[in-house]
Amino acid sequence: MPHACALLVIDMQNTLVAKAHRAAETVAVIAGLRETARAARVPIVTIQHRGDGLEAESEGWRIVPELAPGADEVVVHKTAADGFLGTELDATLKALGVGEVVVTGFATEICVDTTARQALSRGYDLVLVADGHTTSERPDAGGFAPPERSIAHHNEIFRHLDFPGRSVRVLPAVEVGLAWSEAVHPR
Repeated sequence: MPHACALLVIDMQNTLVAKAHRAAETVAVIAGLRETARAARVPIVTIQHRGDGLEAESEGWRIVPELAPGADEVVVHKTAADGFLGTELDATLKALGVGEVVVTGFATEICVDTTARQALSRGYDLVLVADGHTTSERPDAGGFAPPERSIAHHNEIFRHLDFPGRSVRVLPAVEVGLAWSEAVHPR
């Protein structure tokens, strides 16, 4: 049965983007996907984290202006790395007839990874946008991998992730086809 996709934009908030690796490039990639999604009538779901340093309504908590959700777009508020945990994300996607999520956002190894895996576990097909997720800048010291290596590592992990009955693709933004399924939602 045909199914529709939705674009997920995870935690692209002022405080987080300010410390993101390749922030401007990642924001531009996601902004381009948002434009394509809007033109194709594909739902855009912005996921916004609340917590220490990201208090609701603070400037740091707000989505960066280039990716600010439109009045007709869904915003899901979360308090954990998992965009599905204790939120309306799953119910929203089901109500829209979505069967595939296109995942972008911050931070690669935390919220992006967790939400993407939970989407698969909940029955959604997955497209991880290879150049549409990022992580924080950090020195090449300590236990974290440097940002470029972390992003490349997660892209490679998802290329080899096997979820029976699910499609898992890792694509650069230019190869992501966003189309609203007319079979599911006729005009």
